[in-house]
Amino acid sequence: MEANIAIPTDGKDTWNGGTQKPLGASYGKMMMWYFIVSDALTFSGFLAAYGLTRFKFMDSWPIADEVFTHFPGLHGVHAPMYYVALMTFILIISSVTMVLAVDAGHQMKQKRVAWYMFATIIFGIIFIGSQAWEWKNFINGTYGAVKTTDGRLLQFASQDGVDADGEPVFHQIALSDFVVGERTDGRVLHERENGLWFEKEEAIATYSVAQIQESYKSNPDVLIRSELIDPATKQKIILSREEGMAQLAKTKMVVEGANLQVNEYGNTSFADFFFFITGFHGFHVLSGIIINIIIFFNVVLGTYERRGHYEMVEKVGLYWHFVDLVWVFVFTFFYLV
Repeated sequence: MEANIAIPTDGKDTWNGGTQKPLGASYGKMMMWYFIVSDALTFSGFLAAYGLTRFKFMDSWPIADEVFTHFPGLHGVHAPMYYVALMTFILIISSVTMVLAVDAGHQMKQKRVAWYMFATIIFGIIFIGSQAWEWKNFINGTYGAVKTTDGRLLQFASQDGVDADGEPVFHQIALSDFVVGERTDGRVLHERENGLWFEKEEAIATYSVAQIQESYKSNPDVLIRSELIDPATKQKIILSREEGMAQLAKTKMVVEGANLQVNEYGNTSFADFFFFITGFHGFHVLSGIIINIIIFFNVVLGTYERRGHYEMVEKVGLYWHFVDLVWVFVFTFFYLV
């Protein structure tokens, strides 16, 4: 008995993936699902690597509530996680407007599709702009710290009273809170005219090592806290004045902000993963915004009305929902856990 094999004779069917529709999905939707699954595996690998690295350096991992404390327009106000939570809410709302755009497309309502797509684009732009602002604050830093010759990071704190149990309460302070004056070592920024090998350096620290050491000695209320976390209190370990003096004597460099080499908040791997994973996700959001803009103009021009369906809106909607879902996991790993 010979099997009947249907051979498409229409070239159009061939280029659309053939006449078969697995799971009732079109060729375009199926390819989008393939991409989403492969990309999900990529993000899973990144987050798994982050989790393993954090577990390895758990005793020196930065505390999120001490890192992400900024809020636009509230300079000097300690607002831990507030703006990140607002960013997450905005991205979730953009997913809702995308659902409404897809639903309007099913009803063949062109104007509603256009408005909801436009709203999705605006929310996406707000999110990516907020992420860039968060990066700027993270890179510039808030408090400053010093790094010793044995690789330890030392931050500064002062006592802020006592709690209900009579235990002292400390809060982190910035270098500018107790170090005064200009650099005392005469160090200047290397320009191409005066730099080594005629190379310009990016920036130098606001204060010198000797300046910080002298200011610490003359301020008995200033304490040094280690990058290590006390397992009992889940807070950074505060050193005594004598121990702090001994550690500060081993200072190698001043750290302000975070980059791929140093991190004033704690372990450098945290900054590496933060830049890589949030940057990779931000690239996906930016790509989604660009694709949404293209689809939006096609909607306005009536391209999909003439086709008789809005499947392209559905496909880009799948991608946008995936980007939103990934951020939920990134938000959980980096900011909440």
